[in-house]
Amino acid sequence: MIDFANFYQLIAKTRLSHWLHTLPAQLHAWRHDNQHGDLPRWERALAKLPQLPATPIDLTHAVSVGSHESLADGERKKVESLLRQLMPWRKGPFTVHGIHIDTEWRSDWKWDRVLPHLSPLAGRHVLDVGCGSGYHLWRMVGEGAKLAVGIDPSPLFLCQFEAIRHFLGCDQRAHLLPLGIQELPPLRAFDTVFSMGVLYHRKSPIEHIEQLRSQLVDGGELVLETLVIDGDEHQVLVPEDRYGKMRNVWFIPSSRALKRWVERCGFVDVRIVDENRTTTDEQRRTDWMINESLDDYLDPADPALTVEGYPAPKRAVLIARKARD
Repeated sequence: MIDFANFYQLIAKTRLSHWLHTLPAQLHAWRHDNQHGDLPRWERALAKLPQLPATPIDLTHAVSVGSHESLADGERKKVESLLRQLMPWRKGPFTVHGIHIDTEWRSDWKWDRVLPHLSPLAGRHVLDVGCGSGYHLWRMVGEGAKLAVGIDPSPLFLCQFEAIRHFLGCDQRAHLLPLGIQELPPLRAFDTVFSMGVLYHRKSPIEHIEQLRSQLVDGGELVLETLVIDGDEHQVLVPEDRYGKMRNVWFIPSSRALKRWVERCGFVDVRIVDENRTTTDEQRRTDWMINESLDDYLDPADPALTVEGYPAPKRAVLIARKARD
């Protein structure tokens, strides 16, 4: 059974120690709320994963552990079967002892776009909000982060993260907690805070930006990636119902409007460092994610539009620094 005792012990003597006033009770409640449903089945799959040598490891160019030669064919089929019990795999990819988990998203492509613009992560405490299965947490560790904490309320993402961590030798530099940003107190303890692919799911984008700010130390760095549209600083799309078949899309600003929002929330040195249209090479259906994907969300007659007639997904990366309170 997944527990968080190691994380509690880890932060007890750090700048995050005050989180212990609220965190154990929250995670105890989460466990109680998820004692039925799919979580017990996923945890049984985790418990059956074999202990294997955690070498070689590559977290700098990919998230990869082990080699094809470290598993006999029968054992490899067993491990793959257990990992497939945790489908759908959306964020990745991962390679585990020769098993390639070809996820829906090429999250490595997003990382390659973001990484050149970051302040060095070496020695930093990092928070990744809406981290999915934790692919980027491992890449942050690969860049030298002292501690990379991800939050995402999905129990499936937590189990996928724990499966990868199992093979990485239970590395204590990365942790995923099944929480949303609204459940965090203002910790003011992280050197870098990431929010990638979250803002447009929030009913109040300004509140989300303020919540992110409250997790940063003074002078800390915000990395915000979200859907955007073309337009000036006043342009914002509010979908009538769905966007790309998603009901939970509320506000899609232009890059210039996004920059203004972040500046109004107390950030300085705000800059848009990348804009990129999402393609069906970056987000697609795979053998590890067999549900609908981006190709199903676009107008078949005009892939520049969603099926609802809105501009097809375009994403921007914004970097900013928290001004002093």
